[in-house]
Amino acid sequence: MTQKSPLPVRNGVNATRLRLPLTGRWPTIHDYVLETFGHIDHGGITERFHAGEVVDIDGAPLSTTTPLGEREFLWYYRSVSEEVPLPVREEIIYENEHLVAVDKPHFLPTTPAGRYVQESLLVRLRNTLGVPDLVPIHRLDRGTAGVVIFSKEPSTRGKYQLLFENRQVNKTYECVSAVPRGMTAETLASRFPLSVRNRIEKTKGVVVSQLASYAPEHSGHRPHDRRARTGKRRTEAIPGANSSSRVELLGAGTSPSGEQVGHFQLIPHTGKTHQLRIHMALLGVGILNDRFYPELLDDAPDEFDKPLQLLAKTLSFTDPLNGVPRSFTSPRTLQESPQ
Repeated sequence: MTQKSPLPVRNGVNATRLRLPLTGRWPTIHDYVLETFGHIDHGGITERFHAGEVVDIDGAPLSTTTPLGEREFLWYYRSVSEEVPLPVREEIIYENEHLVAVDKPHFLPTTPAGRYVQESLLVRLRNTLGVPDLVPIHRLDRGTAGVVIFSKEPSTRGKYQLLFENRQVNKTYECVSAVPRGMTAETLASRFPLSVRNRIEKTKGVVVSQLASYAPEHSGHRPHDRRARTGKRRTEAIPGANSSSRVELLGAGTSPSGEQVGHFQLIPHTGKTHQLRIHMALLGVGILNDRFYPELLDDAPDEFDKPLQLLAKTLSFTDPLNGVPRSFTSPRTLQESPQ
């Protein structure tokens, strides 16, 4: 059972729960936290203990002398020292008492992560709308722009989450990719439309996802036909492909920066991490400005004039509360689309 946080949302940010070891070489809980996370904010950790901002499940503050083993969990508010504002803006494209549909810009994370807390779409919206219960129903990568749906009302949130779990949401993306050198527009057009199916696996702590092989007898299956079942959650891995996307060419030509590019529509039938980016790289038409695929590049400062050319263009579903068709479209266009 999920434990309810003893701390309220503050400045748009939920308190974070940390599980503590009950035994170890650390005399106090403070010593453990400082050694484990001190490289992130060494002075700030001790200040939070002194300010009573580190609490147990009952909301009682923990001190710097609370012995290790007295508590199994603690809660605290995440913050980032000198968080730099991102020069990008979101746009609300629809809102009612249950939902908010937002056009997310490139570079803005959907939820707090790493060095971004206040500079995340969720926290920005909570602070702007004054809705502390706001929660994203799904997420986009930081580099991807486009439509994201948020739930405002906890009592109806589960009905919308089930739409995504049961693959009852239709999505289309757009991307711009460099055309392989020497390939004509006619040759490029002859390759599409097509569908890509393969097996993608993601290892915790590893930035990129990996392709995985599977036995020939497990090929030929369409993973998007494996609809979610009611009842018990499946625990064993299903063999064969677990990702599927349809790729269509919208056009080809010269981009504003002078490259020969293709403009594609992508229809994901499954939702594996980085699925569309992997599938386009696999086809030899990797998405422009992708620093992960086909090759992982060294970490570098954001180049705000060179965003990843991937856009979550449309999202549609039948509203589970009243049966009304809902469809949301990003007004954004990709800057490297052929002229």
